[in-house]
Amino acid sequence: MLPSRDISRLIEIMKALRTPVTGCPWDLEQTFKTISPYTIEEAYEVADAIEREDLPDLKEELGDLLLQVVYHAQIAEEEDAFAFEDVVEAITKKMIRRHPHVFGDDEQKAAGFPKGAWDKVKDEEKLERKQLRQQMGLLEKQPRFLDEVPSAFPALTEAEKLQHRASKVGFDWGAAEPVLAKIKEEIDELTEEVQAGTPDRNKIEDELGDVLFALANLARHLEIQPEAALKRTNAKFRRRFAHIEDAATEEQRPLADLSLDEMEAHWQAAKKFDPK
Repeated sequence: MLPSRDISRLIEIMKALRTPVTGCPWDLEQTFKTISPYTIEEAYEVADAIEREDLPDLKEELGDLLLQVVYHAQIAEEEDAFAFEDVVEAITKKMIRRHPHVFGDDEQKAAGFPKGAWDKVKDEEKLERKQLRQQMGLLEKQPRFLDEVPSAFPALTEAEKLQHRASKVGFDWGAAEPVLAKIKEEIDELTEEVQAGTPDRNKIEDELGDVLFALANLARHLEIQPEAALKRTNAKFRRRFAHIEDAATEEQRPLADLSLDEMEAHWQAAKKFDPK
């Protein structure tokens, strides 16, 4: 089998990998749940390639992510649930429906995209999904207001989106200042637990989670994505730590042989060259 620019070849490859007896033993063992972590990992690697502005790597990572979509669709087809073509049809239908000012008739295009139209379309889609599940005989749990936020999001992103969702019904502070006070309160409570004579690890984890949740809330009020902010700091840490590593190499010493004071001195030097 030869490589191709046609998506159908990728689908053929996945079918071959999942064919009993002649397929790949590892691929045959996989399920939605076992593949899910790889799907999330590939999405992160796409984001990483974009952050590094590495377009050749981005091409590869997008292919890996596309493979995940084909993989899930193949498993679904084997269970007579849906096929890859159904996934394509569903997303094209959604995009056309959500952009009447682009794909609609002349009247819709002239009207533009009025305020609130996006939420209205999404509500209509939710109702249709509910009706479809009922037709299929699937149990429908009592919907909750925050169910729209997937729990599979990274924790900081989930926190920000939960707070944003709750703010739509008024459960929110009106400015950043009260959130700063809340952060101080949560840090004080964390400090109290850490300094306790017999610290409770579960309570410490709870209090630390409260601090992070409050920080995510502050980021939202400042219109900063907390995940992006932390990513930026992670990258800064990498650069500055690399300066320590380079210094150890210049001194012809193993990195682990440097004392903490020596590492701190190199760190401070790195900050002068990399202030951001």
